Amino acid sequence: MLTVGVDLAAEAVRTAVAWVEWSERGARVRDVVVGADDDLIVEAVKGAAKSGIDCPLGWPDLFVSFVSAHRAGDVAVPAGLGRDWRRDLALRVTDRAVHERTGLRPLSVSADRIAHPAMRCAALLARLAGETGTVVARDGGGLVVEVYPAASLKEWGLPYRGYKRTENAEALSRVIDVLLAAAPWLSLGDHEAVCRRSDDAADAVVAALTARAAACGLVTAPAPEQAASAATEGWIAVPTASLDALR
Repeated sequence: MLTVGVDLAAEAVRTAVAWVEWSERGARVRDVVVGADDDLIVEAVKGAAKSGIDCPLGWPDLFVSFVSAHRAGDVAVPAGLGRDWRRDLALRVTDRAVHERTGLRPLSVSADRIAHPAMRCAALLARLAGETGTVVARDGGGLVVEVYPAASLKEWGLPYRGYKRTENAEALSRVIDVLLAAAPWLSLGDHEAVCRRSDDAADAVVAALTARAAACGLVTAPAPEQAASAATEGWIAVPTASLDALR
């Protein structure tokens, strides 16, 4: 099995893609590319059994309805424009589910800068649908699954904070040390150096590992009452089993 992880940014320069090959002996990182353009991402996803994308796959349904009503000049103003009303516009169902499970709060795709990568992601999903002839399921049931590397690392008992940006290179290297100790069956090979140097590369590898968990059914899935929202807003797959269970 081949899984792919995509740490998606608004521009190629901060986007990383990792390919992880799985066999009876374990897993091997086949390649890591930092500076991935749209063509590379699309071809990588099409060639994998499952791909994990670190980016929201959709926007909150209530936010979409609000913007549409605002454009038409027909906004129904609730009684009391308080924090709860704004939060409902800012957070998806899956964002709340991740927070309840892990204590981590994903960035709001409707109220934070992650909206820029999400716009790129929406275009990529449309292109994938056009080239494969199949609409990409945002709930994780098809070619791709939405992932959140920090949540995956936390659920696997690994360091999950403070390793971003060049000034935290030592912390990033520590994450790689702990990951390899926890998964001695995982080989980074010639790509270990870039994973220690680039948090984008490291997150792409974690995304590929989470894609494997999703392919094996070892991640959270929407409850029946969450299914409709997950189909339009996206669903973050959080691992439900140990890292060792991926072998």
